Amino acid sequence: MKHNEKELLALKDEVSQMWKLVLSQLEKTKQAFLNNDIEIAREVASREKRVDAFELKIDCDCENYIALYAPVAIDLRLVLSMLKISGTLERIADFCEGIARHVIEEDCIGLEPELIENLQIEKMFDVAISMLSDSFVALESENTKMSGKILSKDDELDNLYHNAIDIISDYIGKKPHYIRCGLKTILLVRKLERIGDHCSNIVEDIVFYLDAKVLKHSIVKVFKKV
Repeated sequence: MKHNEKELLALKDEVSQMWKLVLSQLEKTKQAFLNNDIEIAREVASREKRVDAFELKIDCDCENYIALYAPVAIDLRLVLSMLKISGTLERIADFCEGIARHVIEEDCIGLEPELIENLQIEKMFDVAISMLSDSFVALESENTKMSGKILSKDDELDNLYHNAIDIISDYIGKKPHYIRCGLKTILLVRKLERIGDHCSNIVEDIVFYLDAKVLKHSIVKVFKKV
């Protein structure tokens, strides 16, 4: 195996490790929020620095590889995709930390369990986790046939988010003293919706790397037929 091939494999391995960490962050964030577990939320917040360190290391390795080997074709697509994916994973971890802070600061601690259930926040977490996990499998197996399935889940998250806004609006209309808490809850479900968007961006990068196709701004047209 050539030296540059070893470096590419090492780069993919770094991204895989970062991915597993971010997926763990998202799963722990779900657990912290649904159980109002401050200790787990603090663990999520403290591990954010590890995610940041991964991104910086991957950025540096990608830049060095391009400078040393001037890659072309699939090798160049791989490096560019790993660079973008690591940045996207870091943003997902940021949203996880934001939700964890929501728990740590005990925002809306008195929010009615019935409202949480109606908002389907647990389902939003499950869909986001599924998208991130399936995207990882798509990269590891180098199988872009999963792309349409993953992207359709983003539509599901969007629908849940818009329904949540309607539910919260109606709720605070009837209980004005919950306005501040309601607004904070909207921000929380917005973070989950944005995680879905970022997972879609990762799918774009995987398809670009493996199939040399640019899906940005054309996802709907491409995958409605899948």
